[in-house]
Amino acid sequence: MPPALTATLRQQRLGTELRKLRERAGLSSTAAAALLGGPQARISNIEAGRYAVSADRVRALAHNYSCADVAYVDALAAMTGGRKRGWWDEYRDTLPSGLLDLAELEDRAEALRVAVTVHMPGLLQTPEHARATMREAVPPLRPYEIEHRVSYRVKRQAVLFEGTPTPYTAIVHEAALRMGFGGPDITRAQLRHLLEMSEQPTITVLVIPFGQTGFPAAGQPITLATGPVSQLDTVVLDTDHGCEFLDAEAQLDRYRSVLDRMKSSALPEPKSRDLIHHIAGNQ
Repeated sequence: MPPALTATLRQQRLGTELRKLRERAGLSSTAAAALLGGPQARISNIEAGRYAVSADRVRALAHNYSCADVAYVDALAAMTGGRKRGWWDEYRDTLPSGLLDLAELEDRAEALRVAVTVHMPGLLQTPEHARATMREAVPPLRPYEIEHRVSYRVKRQAVLFEGTPTPYTAIVHEAALRMGFGGPDITRAQLRHLLEMSEQPTITVLVIPFGQTGFPAAGQPITLATGPVSQLDTVVLDTDHGCEFLDAEAQLDRYRSVLDRMKSSALPEPKSRDLIHHIAGNQ
């Protein structure tokens, strides 16, 4: 079996899930390889996402691991195959791999939930606002690097409009609405764009106003990408050192709860729009 190209987040996640199934079954990689009729290295390479694996092999492994969750196994089988090129691959030589993995994750998600405290949600930013925030990067980005990232961010937004739009919920703290990146004109245009996006049937924007007594988030942007089954959900934390992808069951449960609590602290949609409109009018 020839090695695959550099493993994507999707291939790595498939390998991780197969490893979880093997460990739950109490099997070593050597014992799993014996059941499959191959060398131990094959199991290690599959679990590391280094080799493409067929749907039939995934089903065989799941059977060997006594997994009876049909929906879960079907979802794993659907993740198989070699790496397929997406529009994000054109940025492979210019952007960090974590950003490319984020674009692929958004492209394949069943739904997206996002919470932000200081910056606008990336998928709802205008190019001018995105450019203004990127000028604040430390260390500073060169002008051409900023333009690469702006075009990448705009292309990511296609998941909200093209084909079957991905349902998208953004929980935005009032602080993000008042940051003023780029000055009054850019901020006003960004807030009006946010209002327009909130009118789309598949986009929900909720604002947490100043004065709320409860706020469970730590401050970094959070994205929950919903998979075809709950076991394949993924949390993305936007940190200073790049995207951090979480898929452990306890981590998924924690951030689902965080997002639920943030939603409960937010204003309902009509009042959220009223607050955005009020802040835009004062720019």
